Amino acid sequence: MTSPLLERPGAVPPPEGSPDAGVAWHHGDPLGEQRAADRDVVVVDRSHREVLAVPGEDRLTWLHTITSQHLLALGEGQHTEALVLDLRGHVEHHAVVSHVQETVWLDTDPGRAQGLLAYLSSMVFWSKVAPRDATPELAVLSLLGPGTGEVLSRAGELGGFARVESGRADLLVPRGELTNAWLRLVDTGAAPAGTWAYEAIRAAALRPRLGIDTDERTIPHEVGWIGPAVHLDKGCYRGQETVARVSNLGRPPRRMVLLHLESPETLPVTGDPVTAGERVVGRVGTVATHYELGAIALALVKRSVDPATPLQAGQSAAAIDPNSLPPDTGEPPGRAALRRLRS
Repeated sequence: MTSPLLERPGAVPPPEGSPDAGVAWHHGDPLGEQRAADRDVVVVDRSHREVLAVPGEDRLTWLHTITSQHLLALGEGQHTEALVLDLRGHVEHHAVVSHVQETVWLDTDPGRAQGLLAYLSSMVFWSKVAPRDATPELAVLSLLGPGTGEVLSRAGELGGFARVESGRADLLVPRGELTNAWLRLVDTGAAPAGTWAYEAIRAAALRPRLGIDTDERTIPHEVGWIGPAVHLDKGCYRGQETVARVSNLGRPPRRMVLLHLESPETLPVTGDPVTAGERVVGRVGTVATHYELGAIALALVKRSVDPATPLQAGQSAAAIDPNSLPPDTGEPPGRAALRRLRS
């Protein structure tokens, strides 16, 4: 699905093979767009994301039982994230969840909605829910930057609904009003920006993206989804045994880190190996050029790799940013309990 905003003057399409096909890659100054997002506010067309709707009396209790998130008390106008895991606890689906007007809305990465909808539909049984594809109904625009609140206030009602956080907002607007909503946000002070800027900012903030920063073996602990998308104090759901076991007895085998790339002329691509000498120790996820950090990448690397180890990401020399390492939370509670019991 190609966005009508890609036809706007100055919009540059992404390169072939981009996961963000159909929306603008940048508007002439990708690094300047990142600076504007850091200092003021930008609007990014993310209308290639796909949206599902789950109306029905049982929507919250039903989704609570089949996803990783605690949804029973998700109030009107509230938002969160959720995962669908396979039987071994590997991540199959990720969605941003909004409860608005007696419907739960799930927006996902491009190309992911039909697989998620098929799973949801297979789990309905006798529940009073009616999941459907709502991509033709709603489109996503994102505001980034400290001026987000002021632009939202000036823009007024745009239709749909908004997920507002500190320094950002995702607006799910009627798809037929996408261009009008974009123009109003630009007219009220948001500078146009593309997915280059959005992805660079996301990578620098260590926010994973399904299918790019994850592979078929990824478990939630490895990419920081415990908390934002996985609730540890809820009942059984598919894959929950792995989540509980790693949380209580062990540590994930890999961790997502930020790499600084020293060879910007030979950038790796998603899926390239990360090596230490002759040994493969991880895989490359998102690759981006950041306006301050330069060439960077997210990568899943083995937990046993010393952060000071010189690495190679594809053909580029790489170093782990020590500030990106997950905090050491000490001995897992289950292992501590076993040790006390044995002593």
